[in-house]
Amino acid sequence: MTRHAIGDIQGCYEELRALISRIRFSADRDRLWFVGDLVNRGPRSLDVLRYVRALGDNAVVVLGNHDLHLLAVAEGSREARRSDTLDDILAARDRDALLEWLATRPLAHFEAGDLLVHAGVVPQWTVETTLELSREVESALRRDPRNLFDHMYGDEPDYWRAELDGTDRLRFAINVLTRVRVCTRDGRINLRLKGKPPATDSPWLPWFDVESRRTRGTRLVFGHWSALGLMVRSDVVGLDSGCVWGGALTAVDLDADRASGCVPVSVACNGYQSPDE
Repeated sequence: MTRHAIGDIQGCYEELRALISRIRFSADRDRLWFVGDLVNRGPRSLDVLRYVRALGDNAVVVLGNHDLHLLAVAEGSREARRSDTLDDILAARDRDALLEWLATRPLAHFEAGDLLVHAGVVPQWTVETTLELSREVESALRRDPRNLFDHMYGDEPDYWRAELDGTDRLRFAINVLTRVRVCTRDGRINLRLKGKPPATDSPWLPWFDVESRRTRGTRLVFGHWSALGLMVRSDVVGLDSGCVWGGALTAVDLDADRASGCVPVSVACNGYQSPDE
């Protein structure tokens, strides 16, 4: 069995199918790990959802911020944005089945020494903490999705404390797992900083470069940071190579020899939106 991890698709269905052909995916021997953001901003989000759902157990999917945004819009907790391309899903005959399937995806998945998340983790979290917080969000999403989405948006709190509870705890977990890019050495997050990684004299570091990170020793597979671009190291694999912005859609073989490095496979993508939209 081979596990191929695939970066942020964001509705780029033709590119997804081309990439899957390039890696010679076979349902009888392979699995596909998706870093989240299956939908939005690209032209064929409905086709992406239908295809990935139809993969069944061959697909491992974690939720990204755009996937959660789709669910919040469908629930009536959020208005669609000008740049959204979600109307085809919301009007689809199989809308309910697709959204129910999407809503049961986790925010984190751990297997064979690899931790899959959409965006990142904070230094204080272990793998076990990350998975427990993912389960807490999953439980809230099953129990009362409208309440979760009504309180999901916002940038506070910005610092992890084990005693966080209620909506503050869930919001912080969602923000880190689906939106974080940088934090301080003591784990304070800044969700307003996007673009390239900060300068070396900045107090803000890419979350994966904090030396005290308690998930060191586990390989983190993530997406979300298109300005960072493709990054393949022995300890982290960043797969958002900016497909929807005209970059590429990328896959790596997670079961390749780590000593020799994972060799990325990419397909060029059309620029469906520009970064300033």
